[in-house]
Amino acid sequence: MSVSSKLPPGIRGEPAQGLTNGNGAREAWRVFGIMAEFVEATDRLARIRPAVSIFGSARTPVDSPYYALTEAIARKLSDSGFSVISGGGPGIMEAANKGAYTGKGLSVGLNIQLPHEQKANPYQDISQTFRHFFARKYMFVRMASAYVVMPGGFGTLDELLEALTLIQTKKSPRIPLILVGSDFWKGLVDWFRDRLIGEGMIGADDMDLIQVIDDPDQVVRAIFDHYQARGFEQLPQEHELLLNL
Repeated sequence: MSVSSKLPPGIRGEPAQGLTNGNGAREAWRVFGIMAEFVEATDRLARIRPAVSIFGSARTPVDSPYYALTEAIARKLSDSGFSVISGGGPGIMEAANKGAYTGKGLSVGLNIQLPHEQKANPYQDISQTFRHFFARKYMFVRMASAYVVMPGGFGTLDELLEALTLIQTKKSPRIPLILVGSDFWKGLVDWFRDRLIGEGMIGADDMDLIQVIDDPDQVVRAIFDHYQARGFEQLPQEHELLLNL
């Protein structure tokens, strides 16, 4: 059997099954929809820099200390001249938008259409809804001067680890990645050190990409300290990196 005979139809030059009944055309048109999502979001969010993306659980209740802490951090960031970006939904996302909305900066929500639709919170100056997770995640990275990561679940971990991977592999510029809630994150950070560094999965200096800070004023200070010598404007090489994410 030749190698080419093992390849599926369409790759070896034969019409793939289903491409003759309109499915292929539908898939092709879907690509244009994805492109439109990127273009629209890029245009609407062009003016929000410098911005900080805040992540955390959608399940955090309003009376949680995490909610109050997120709101306080977002308000301080907003009053310091940052736009604040969240996922646009409830919980920590709402707290982030609420804090920014009551401050001087822009409150931005990047919502996502889900099977059980996520309801947008009302504290948004700019609200952008996405159908595709990857387009939404791109905008979180593309527009952020820093990440503030509050306690959360799988989605929060996904955003954190993707940002770490992009920075570690130098596919995106280095920005502050701040974990808030030292008690919450301790187990994960210890596991990174004990297992990932201990077994050679990452380098010891990769842990320098993460800061764990609990105080809102220190969160803001850490972001300013990172940019003190160079300012918040993107360097030409950073712009190029983000274009090729």
